[in-house]
Amino acid sequence: VQLQASGGGSVQNGGSLRLSCAASGSIFSINAMGWYRQAAGKPRELVARIISGGSIDYLDSVKGRFTISRDNAKNMVYLQMNSLKPEDTAVYYCNADVARAPGMPVKFYTYWGQGTQVTVSS
Repeated sequence: VQLQASGGGSVQNGGSLRLSCAASGSIFSINAMGWYRQAAGKPRELVARIISGGSIDYLDSVKGRFTISRDNAKNMVYLQMNSLKPEDTAVYYCNADVARAPGMPVKFYTYWGQGTQVTVSS
């Protein structure tokens, strides 16, 4: 299973970017898909996550500015980022909990994308 993230870049304060992440390979089912970020010198943190049933969690600092969505048919997850701030600057990683085969119980494994840089200048 591979996750391929795209859509990062450099924008000015208040700008927008849309990140995309495609999961491919031997996929039976995907539970949670999400985005994490890691700024220089800081630990990785959860930005947004969407569960297969539709439940969504956001980091408090991005609520009202970022929107996560997913396309289950295409095994993709998106992150629309509006009103970007310099403190949003980080490498953004997509993440998915994937089951590669049916089973009882189904076993999910966590996979990570390669990271995409988001830079917001003031």
